[in-house]
Order: sequence, then C-alpha cells, then structure tokens
Amino acid sequence: MAETAYIPRLREVYDRDIRSKLTEQFGLTNVMQVPRLDKVVINMGVGEAVNDRKKVELAAGDLALIAGQKPIVTHSRKAIATFKLREGQAIGAKVTLRKAKMYEFIDRLINVALPRVRDFRGLNPKSFDGRGNYSLGLKEHIVFPEIDYDKSGESWGMDITVCTTAATDEQARALLTAFNFPFRQ
Repeated sequence: MAETAYIPRLREVYDRDIRSKLTEQFGLTNVMQVPRLDKVVINMGVGEAVNDRKKVELAAGDLALIAGQKPIVTHSRKAIATFKLREGQAIGAKVTLRKAKMYEFIDRLINVALPRVRDFRGLNPKSFDGRGNYSLGLKEHIVFPEIDYDKSGESWGMDITVCTTAATDEQARALLTAFNFPFRQ
C-alpha cells in the first residue's frame, strides 16, 4: 500500500489555483516561468549578545521553535570598538526554510502571527528588492504562538525574507497577493 506524502495546505492552493491564475495573468507559455516560492530566510539579530553570550542561545532556541528547524548562530565579521564588538563574536541566529517547512511557516505567518501584531495596518508594498524577493521586519518575535513570553522573558525583532523565482517585483507581488499577504493599499 502506497503512502501519501504530506503536502502543506498552501502548496496545494498554489498547485490547484495560483499557478494557473498567474500563467493566465502574465501570459506565460512554460510552466517553469510561473513564479513560485523558493525559500524563506529568518534572521534574528541580538544586540544584547555583546554583553551576555547566553542571549544568543535563547534567541536561537526561540527561532528553532518558530521555524521548526535548528538555526545557525551568526558571528561578527569584524571588530567594532564603538559597539564593544569583537571579531567572531556570536551576535544573532538565522534559519533558511525550504519546501514543506517554508509553506507551513508562511501559513502561520499570514494567518496567525501578523494578525497578532500590535497596530498592524498591512505590509509595506515597497519592500521588494527589484528581483522578486520580499523582506519584512517584525519588532517582536512573541507574536508567534510557539513562544511563551513568560518563559522567554525577552522580545527580539526578526527579519523575514521571502525569496521567489519571479523575474520582476510585479510578478512577485501578484504571487504573494495570491497567497493572501496583507499588503497596505
């Protein structure tokens, strides 16, 4: 008896609805020309890590809970005396999500985390980089339900970059809008 592989909800929506809609909208002839999600990179910089090394470990633990994957601890490339920063010192954590984990994260981001952001008025539609990638920042990582603020005790910001295969920002925006990204009007 063959097992059916798990397919995330957003991937099914993309395969069933979004791909054909984008093909028609942009007049694409080849299936591989249709924009799709490539990866999501989540970065968490911890400025207080200069004084306390354990803060990076706490941030990495929280990021692992949010992403469902172990993050990489990032280190400084050069020393900056003004910030009391030494070369090679741990200053943050990042994780790259692909395939099923990426779709699950985007689903939780759109439907759970962003509605919990205080005074949320929509995502900035100008945050595309010119090559079809979109970046957004969150001021608090505690908007994700996996994080218990009482246990965490601290709140850090995070940068989220959604990389797509879109050739232009227009195609990327159409793709993300189809995934129900709440862009500001």
